[in-house]
Amino acid sequence: MAGSGKAHLRSPESVLIRVDDLVVEFPVSRGRVVHAVSGISFDVTKGETLGLVGESGCGKSTTAKSLIQLPAPTSGTVTYNGTDLTSLDDEALRQVRTDLQMIFQDPISSLNPRRKIGDVVAEPLRVWGPRDATKQHDLVNKMLEAVGIDPDIARDKRPHEFSGGQCQRISIARALVLNPQVIICDEPVSALDVSVQAQILNMLEDLKADYGLTLVFIAHDLAVVKNISDRVAVMYLGKLCEVSEANALYSAPAHPYTELLLGSSPVPDPDAPLDVTMVEESDVPSPIDPPSGCRFRTRCRYATERCAQEEPLMREVAQDHYVACHHPLVSVSEKAEVSA
Repeated sequence: MAGSGKAHLRSPESVLIRVDDLVVEFPVSRGRVVHAVSGISFDVTKGETLGLVGESGCGKSTTAKSLIQLPAPTSGTVTYNGTDLTSLDDEALRQVRTDLQMIFQDPISSLNPRRKIGDVVAEPLRVWGPRDATKQHDLVNKMLEAVGIDPDIARDKRPHEFSGGQCQRISIARALVLNPQVIICDEPVSALDVSVQAQILNMLEDLKADYGLTLVFIAHDLAVVKNISDRVAVMYLGKLCEVSEANALYSAPAHPYTELLLGSSPVPDPDAPLDVTMVEESDVPSPIDPPSGCRFRTRCRYATERCAQEEPLMREVAQDHYVACHHPLVSVSEKAEVSA
């Protein structure tokens, strides 16, 4: 498989969220199983933004939803603030979810089209309080103003009267109204124009500072992830390939798949030469029947027989830079140090 191991995990006492050996599988016809997420582990410290990147179908969104048990993982644990969420009953999990909120990928379909915006944002307050209508009204106004929406104009309108960017701001206001500790952002800007993306990202950074938030940010746009993340984890076909501080990963990728992702990002220069050194040698394998050993080996120009026989484990190739690869993209001297 693309990679396993826990060398990249930090001390449990220092992290807010810790995921251990997370597995999510979905049964399909004739007894076959989709291996959406296959034994990944990662952690997030308080106040940190973890970027989770990878191409479509790699398991990012499934991982994000599994953090709040939607759906509950097939196996593995998700620990939040010392509490194993996978062991909680329905009521205890319901209580904890007030601290863990999610922003969904489609900003329009995530809002009830029949309800007014004021009611959409106030719904969590009607479940959890405060019960006083005036306090609810004031909190809704505060959250809408925090995300740049005029509450006097928006409260009595419905989602179809707003643009995609405005609907995403409203979704963020709804996520913030219960004063959560963690917000899981599932590709929150992928459906938006580039100029609107920048506004939403800047707003998330401001809200993170103002409210002391911890973010898990899922995206396939590497430029977006670099700008907002403190640490980045790269996924491929349900496995983690690489984990590193954001700038280090972008300046010196250690996994061939990360190199491929970075090389796939377009350069805003019509005269820039095309880089044809990294070629995708085959289609993406099926998560129903993933390759043996390293899952990326069927598309990797560095693959050897060892890659087919042996699953690579996470190992440190530089300070706080971990990769699951038998042939990491490091210099000869670094390779000697790793081998030693």
